[in-house]
Amino acid sequence: MSALLLYFEDEQAPALRLAEACGLPAACVGRHRFPDLELRLKLPVDAAGKLPSKLVIYRSLDKPNDKLVELLLVSEEARKLGAQHILLVAPYLAYMRQDIAFHPGEIVSQTIVGRFLSKLFDGLITVDPHLHRISRLDEAFPGPYAIALSGAPKLAELIAKERPQAMLMGPDGESAQWIASAAAVCGFDHGVCTKVRHGDRDVHITLPDGVVVQDRHVVLLDDMASSGRTLVEACKLLRAAGARSVDVAVTHALFAADALDVIRAAGIEHIWSTDSVIHNSNAVSLAPLMADSVQHFLSIDPEA
Repeated sequence: MSALLLYFEDEQAPALRLAEACGLPAACVGRHRFPDLELRLKLPVDAAGKLPSKLVIYRSLDKPNDKLVELLLVSEEARKLGAQHILLVAPYLAYMRQDIAFHPGEIVSQTIVGRFLSKLFDGLITVDPHLHRISRLDEAFPGPYAIALSGAPKLAELIAKERPQAMLMGPDGESAQWIASAAAVCGFDHGVCTKVRHGDRDVHITLPDGVVVQDRHVVLLDDMASSGRTLVEACKLLRAAGARSVDVAVTHALFAADALDVIRAAGIEHIWSTDSVIHNSNAVSLAPLMADSVQHFLSIDPEA
């Protein structure tokens, strides 16, 4: 066996889709939680108690704290069991939003978590990471193989089927990059709102000047939905401006606490997401998008 994809049971479906797209065998990491909440993990070794020299580990990092410990334990033991070249596929990459210290003593988690992962893995593939103040993933993950892909074009293809004449709207300035790439796929009309954030759940949105949404089907497109408040405020403005319908398409369906209920109550009709985070709204598989980058990593000679 030249390479193997490892996954955890709770992410079996998207992991197996990726394994199939890459033509890789896949195996599940055994996981047991003790009453004291510590973890016991078991790697799927061969008859000789070994792992292949090349591994792909699929672990999306929503609800990340336990998962980061899992990755530490798995990568360290995998090296002892024969793995020499290990790739982490983390479609959602946690702790990237905390990229600056606004007050003395605040910890910049993007830098710390990125370095932590780069010491465990020889490569990282992720999708739409939050790189607000840096331009490249390797600035956060200083490893030799750092690939940041975007789910926006795949979401655009879905929107073109579901809402052929839609207008794409970014809920804030940070979404401009996804709006531009998605709009280019199918020639959508598009615009970007302006947002001022006053707290985790307190945001103020204004619609872009000169953009007419009267009687239009509008799709709010963003990299993630967490509290949902930004999407809700944008929806209210769009409805008030005469939009015929408002839908949401996001790469990462985090939807913390009551976010989904709040979004539904605001009058948003459809919610579509990629499978970067397992959720009932998943409508787009990222496996075809990530497969080439996985296969390229596996083709690299680690001795070269």
